[in-house]
Amino acid sequence: MEHNIETAKVIHTVVCEMMDKVMDRVLHTDPFITEKHHATKPLYAALVPDEIFKGAHFERRFVTPFGSVWEKLAVAVATAYHGKCLQGHTINGTIGENSLRRIQEVLNRLEHGLGGKAKKKPDWKTELQYVLDGGGNPIPASVTCDIFIDSKNNRTATCFRAERPFTQQ
Repeated sequence: MEHNIETAKVIHTVVCEMMDKVMDRVLHTDPFITEKHHATKPLYAALVPDEIFKGAHFERRFVTPFGSVWEKLAVAVATAYHGKCLQGHTINGTIGENSLRRIQEVLNRLEHGLGGKAKKKPDWKTELQYVLDGGGNPIPASVTCDIFIDSKNNRTATCFRAERPFTQQ
């Protein structure tokens, strides 16, 4: 229960900070000015009511910063639950050269398909086993995590990248 209250507070703080910045921008630093809109886009202004463009002006200033809030929320919640969470953390190690080649094969199939076939649907267990079975001579490698969680609760570290998580025991 204590984690739920702490998490709710953290989420509330992050969202409120973002909304305060958005509202300050929309109301003070970059407000919708009807005369400027009419001068720069006279055809649009003649065809569409100003209130519609005023809404669009707000929407653009809301959606863009909201995209970065997801990472901030993840960091805040992970820190509250696990004690340590970093953005842009790099993990250095080694990987078998054949495993590295297989990673690229899997990514290519997922992103582009092969031989004219449609993109493959993700299958984490099968793909992971395929990569792990690759082996080969170890070569240095590094991964930069969008979000890195070092859990004090269960002795694991998880690296989240835009594609998918990597967990290390």
